[in-house]
Amino acid sequence: MAIFGAASNEKELQAFRVEEGISWQPDLTAAEAVLIFGGDGTVHRYLSQLVNLQLPLLVVPRGSGNDFARALGIYSRQDALAAWRRFVVSRDNIRTLDLGSIASIEKAGSPTRSETYFCTLAGVGLDGEVLRRVNRLPRWFRGNGGYALTLLPALFRFVALPVKISQAGATNYKKENGFHSTFLAAFANTPTYGGGMKIAPQARLDDGLLDICIIRNINKLKLLAVFPSVYFGRHLGISEVEYAKARAARVETQEPLDVYADGEYVCRTPVEISIKRAALRVIAP
Repeated sequence: MAIFGAASNEKELQAFRVEEGISWQPDLTAAEAVLIFGGDGTVHRYLSQLVNLQLPLLVVPRGSGNDFARALGIYSRQDALAAWRRFVVSRDNIRTLDLGSIASIEKAGSPTRSETYFCTLAGVGLDGEVLRRVNRLPRWFRGNGGYALTLLPALFRFVALPVKISQAGATNYKKENGFHSTFLAAFANTPTYGGGMKIAPQARLDDGLLDICIIRNINKLKLLAVFPSVYFGRHLGISEVEYAKARAARVETQEPLDVYADGEYVCRTPVEISIKRAALRVIAP
């Protein structure tokens, strides 16, 4: 089955139409595999169904942000086509990957049963303010430096907010001592997001851990000065940046804040963000 994002259409499927045992089905439940022509946001919208059905997924990068495909080693339609042809012939290039999961926390303190999966990164804080602006841009700008373009106006408006993050250790949560002024808390499954920003350079798709990058109350001019270093993963040496790995984290704020994942709005804090081991099957190069 093929799914098309806003920037693609059925014409792009023609190169993937092969006869070796593959028939194109009209719905997910009857399919052998799923091709998504789109970016991280398009993949995000179908993750729950893909997890439930355990169908192998091939991502053809056609979105404004293609960080999930990039993490799989798929940088172009040609890369995706080569992976597809190998799958059709041998079926030996299926990988099983982790996904992130977001669950709202009820007043009683327990996560709700409903979960929202994400493939790249979930963020709280400045990230939400930037993404609200990015999502209002024309598509071309979103895919060509949209995050960097909107960072400056978003930064001057945004104020660091009190956030409490409790990380899951070996058996229970390692709680922070109260709330700390925070610009951004990012929970990553892939090294990059936002079209190539290497926010979590140590992240892996199959290690069973979230990579957590927290930017505390940094001077705004300093943040602007060091922002380019994020594209190379060199921001981890800055004193206001904290980096850790954990199976899960609980995020609490004094006032509800928006939570975005894969560039899409999900819910508001408080939330529990965790990793789901071996949740998704993908067709890789």
